[in-house]
Amino acid sequence: MLIFAAILAIFVYGMIAAMLGTILPELSERFKLTPTQNGTIATVQALGLIIASLSVGPLLDTQGDKVGLILGLASIAAALFLLPRAKGYGNILLLMFLLGMGGGIVVTGANALASGVSGSQSAVVLNLVNLFFGLGGLATPFIAANIFKKNWVRLCYTVAGLTVVALAVQAVAKMPAPTGNAQFLLANVGPILGKPVIFMLGLFLFLYITCEVGVWNWLPRHLIAQGIPESRALNILSLGFALGLLIGRVAVSPVLAHIPAIEVTLGASIAMAVTTFLMLQTTKPGLAFAMVFIAGVSMAPVFPTTLAITGQAFPQMTGTALGFVITCGWVGLAVSSRIIGSIAGSDPRRLKKALLIFPVSAVLMIVLNVAIWSIIR
Repeated sequence: MLIFAAILAIFVYGMIAAMLGTILPELSERFKLTPTQNGTIATVQALGLIIASLSVGPLLDTQGDKVGLILGLASIAAALFLLPRAKGYGNILLLMFLLGMGGGIVVTGANALASGVSGSQSAVVLNLVNLFFGLGGLATPFIAANIFKKNWVRLCYTVAGLTVVALAVQAVAKMPAPTGNAQFLLANVGPILGKPVIFMLGLFLFLYITCEVGVWNWLPRHLIAQGIPESRALNILSLGFALGLLIGRVAVSPVLAHIPAIEVTLGASIAMAVTTFLMLQTTKPGLAFAMVFIAGVSMAPVFPTTLAITGQAFPQMTGTALGFVITCGWVGLAVSSRIIGSIAGSDPRRLKKALLIFPVSAVLMIVLNVAIWSIIR
């Protein structure tokens, strides 16, 4: 039941992770938004993720995973129910911030729950749980392109309804007691932050989230700017990138039973550097689909495996450690969104140049991965 609760929460998070990139073309057309404003929207969502992830770790450790998951899912549902009623750019910023807050709480809470009940097999379990992130990410753009025919209002209400169902499951699930109390928390935050590996893992996710969530947010607009129809661009995001993430996490789970997690993240980082560069070099839909799919497979193990490494390095105060590392990831999203929006300016065709931040980040991940390996081996 606990694994199911974590899976359902991660599935919802996958759906909202793909939400901005899916609805951004329609929002931009309706409210006449520029790429710079798109970048600000993505940054505001990232700020919500940052604040939530930074603050939710102590909440999970002192009050339990249930409280965090219910709070996060309620925030997501509220944001999605209200988003279709937005009157302008300011309303969108506020609601995307709320959506980011909910997402940050859910992803930290769900991974902390899965990590806490999986024991020594946390890398395998976290990859299996997070494959449902890929399934959720596949569902949102696929439904938008093929069922709702780009009707983003119906999409928001549908995902909001599914979020309420997930919230009900968390409410009835019997979850473990909190791992610490306030006094224990204050006594142990210092030692956690005193270990250099926590900052290295945080920087690693900083670079990784720049790539993964950057693809969710910006890929459809980039493909449309290259002359690919919007419905085809959304299908490339869902059946290409999201399906690649899903299949990659299924495939890597048995590998992690025999190969150290740090070696898996190194191989994935190398593959990311190559595939994210190649996917930006084509205007042909078929080739773009293939490159985006392989990029998704390459990225698949990085996030959950990094969280597993973090959980193993910090068996006590796991929620706080995971919250810190994940927060660093969302900082990467905020910083990269502003950079991408600034480079693209008012011309969507310049996104191709701006999105080169993805392969550059992947190259830096390779260097950092080797440094982490030298510490934890």
